[in-house]
Amino acid sequence: MHVIALARAGSKTVELAGGKAAGLGELIAAGERVPAGFCVTTEAHEAVRGSPEDGPARLRAEIVGAYERLGAGPVAVRSSATAEDLPEASFAGQQESFLDVRGADAVVDAVRRCWDSLWTERAIAYREANGIGHASVRMAVVVQRMIHPRAAGVLFTANPVTGCRDEMTVDAARGPGAAVVGGTVVPDHYVMREGEPAVSGGGCLETAQLAELRAAGRRIQRHFGSPQDIEWAIDHDGVLWILQSRPVTGLFPVPPFTGEPRVYLNFSPAQGMHGPFTPMGMSVMKMAAARWWNAFGIALRPGGPAEIADIGGRLFFDATRYVRSRTARKRLVEVMRIQGPTVSAALGRVLRDPRFRPKTRLPFGARALARFALRVLPSLTAGILRTLARPDAARARAFRTSERMRAGSPPPPEPATDAERLRYVEQAHGPFLTRTLVADLVWPVYAGILAGGAPVRLLRGIAAESEVKTVLHGMPHNVTTGMDLELWRLASDARAHRDLLTGTPPSELAALYREGRLPGIGLEAFLDSYGERAAAEVDVGRPRWIEDPEPVFAAIANYLRVTDPSQAPDRRFAAAARTAEEKIDELVRRARRERPVRAALAGFLLRRARAVSGLRELPKFTWIHLLYETRRQLLLIGASLAGRGLLDRPDDIMFLDLREAREAVAGTAMRETAAARRAAYERERRRRHVPDVLLSDGTDVGALLPPREGALTGMPGAAGTVTGPARVLLDPSSARLEPGEILVAPSTDPGWTPLFMTAGGLVTETGGPNSHGPTVAREYGIPAVIGVAHATREIRTGQRITLDGAAGTVLPEPPPGGENRSEPGPEEC
Repeated sequence: MHVIALARAGSKTVELAGGKAAGLGELIAAGERVPAGFCVTTEAHEAVRGSPEDGPARLRAEIVGAYERLGAGPVAVRSSATAEDLPEASFAGQQESFLDVRGADAVVDAVRRCWDSLWTERAIAYREANGIGHASVRMAVVVQRMIHPRAAGVLFTANPVTGCRDEMTVDAARGPGAAVVGGTVVPDHYVMREGEPAVSGGGCLETAQLAELRAAGRRIQRHFGSPQDIEWAIDHDGVLWILQSRPVTGLFPVPPFTGEPRVYLNFSPAQGMHGPFTPMGMSVMKMAAARWWNAFGIALRPGGPAEIADIGGRLFFDATRYVRSRTARKRLVEVMRIQGPTVSAALGRVLRDPRFRPKTRLPFGARALARFALRVLPSLTAGILRTLARPDAARARAFRTSERMRAGSPPPPEPATDAERLRYVEQAHGPFLTRTLVADLVWPVYAGILAGGAPVRLLRGIAAESEVKTVLHGMPHNVTTGMDLELWRLASDARAHRDLLTGTPPSELAALYREGRLPGIGLEAFLDSYGERAAAEVDVGRPRWIEDPEPVFAAIANYLRVTDPSQAPDRRFAAAARTAEEKIDELVRRARRERPVRAALAGFLLRRARAVSGLRELPKFTWIHLLYETRRQLLLIGASLAGRGLLDRPDDIMFLDLREAREAVAGTAMRETAAARRAAYERERRRRHVPDVLLSDGTDVGALLPPREGALTGMPGAAGTVTGPARVLLDPSSARLEPGEILVAPSTDPGWTPLFMTAGGLVTETGGPNSHGPTVAREYGIPAVIGVAHATREIRTGQRITLDGAAGTVLPEPPPGGENRSEPGPEEC
């Protein structure tokens, strides 16, 4: 079938007619006014490429015949690839369109040029960027009668900038719409909000035409079931024509529908997760959250607190009840300042929105609040006082408890059935997240936070906050710092193999290691201690270093590039520790002259902070062991299910949730479900921007904030000033960071910290002063600025920047000549 009428195309003919023709056929079937036309199918393209010599001649006759039946007048000839106009990839402008084509020969030539555009450099690059295999794409071509419009443009049934699903936007200009789509004119812009009348206010469209466009947008969105990007034209008789409709790509998913306006806060960066959780990772995280609250005596269902929402694979918190509370809303803004100025500014805008005016005094009922306080406050108070009174004993107890709990979660004995393994996965968190863990591991961390923060107020007017925070540099007793220093020692001992380890790609080194063909450098001992860790390690769906040591080899190579002895991580850490200890004595002496009581109390607290604040990584380090064993059991289940034909591959289990895993173990095939989830996960992994504050109508509140002027601003993360070249990285795996380069990343977790050892400074897009990245930066004595919006886009690799960690600013330096001649963008390592 080489040529078909557009009316015969539809959603079931994408492989034959391509995405654009399928969409137009759907519009015709729905009764929309679409210019008449036909489709030269993908089979025609295949026939031309592989048929005898008379094949092209027969096809030409078919195309010419269809063109003549259309009236042989001016037509539009546009590509319609099978991967075009999809929800995740529009291919807008990537392949060719030809307007006002006249004559049979010109039409045939335009069809040929559309076919050729499948292999232009830009189309190939676009497919690669979107993870679309070249061999899977086929090309059809749409030929339609040409509309000569009085006005034309684009209608989005959801606001493409803010994501708001309750707004439609229209860009319009006089004449053909290609100028609007191509960006060669400044169009008239209209925003129509649901529930409000469409009003022109001037420009090329009248109020009645906007109302007609809104009505068409509603119909078309209802037909396709998702927000649409619609090209339209109004001819000289005032008739509206629909030229194309495709899904709006790039919109962040909307939260679960609740029927009333709600506000959600993105908590994934607080867990070191910039990308999405795997479905199983999210399912386990929700279950763990429920067990965590159970440890405080608050019974929750295994699915986790109702306020936790999975949106686009990210962990969001429904903060509506706090926003609507007169008492809690201001406190919420103060608390969220630790997530960065963009988050607090966006939240402040929400509080000014009349839809979120306060309705209650407290976010919880008084009785519920009292019960929680009675269960938690006595234990918290006792734990903090006990830690401050005897910090060494508290620290020793914490490490003993950690060892006991890591050893106290044994997997089911072998041979185990799939059902027994899954039962372990579902129940292991119960005995793990207990009041013992809270008392011995969590409360000492809170004591360290209190001891490190209170002196800032005690010494106000005597010492700047940045001076006080210097005491938290070079912090001892931190398991993650210990891990990084151990890796440095391993690299130092492996200098005899420096050329091999720095000159071979980490992926090849990992392969050689697995094959047993790499010289012994002591990596086995390191992985025995720390192989359960990884970037994004709270997601059980992500591989661990013991499974894939490629990131470890990348870190070793970075360490081996350190040639200046003064930049050796162990020396830098020891120097930071000495400076911190000396700073305590200096601050106490300075304060004693004016406020002797405060001086004594501040000195007491600061020394306690250095004794126990390093424990902040211990609870997570303890938990990671359980998550690794959970992952191992799930992969064994996945291997069994794949062997039974219920999954295609063992790690497909990570693209199911716990309920679906139970169904699979019971015999339900989950191949299609896992494949669809994996594809959705890979699409979300490619998403560069995720809202920090999201409304239930899809609005990214941060997109409503005014742009910043001058230097890039964020929050102080670790005091100090440094100037150096930036290295923009999106993932630490195989990342290369030269000594002194300033690491610019979306967010960080322990999987990133080996890079800190050679970094000159740190810039992140998310997080706050108490998040993981700046805490480790302070311990290593490197400056850090946190919460710099769009840092990985605004800063380019190789560009020199100046970091002021105390002021929270990043100043990019313009290159010579005023043009940025650095590398084109972030490294997706």
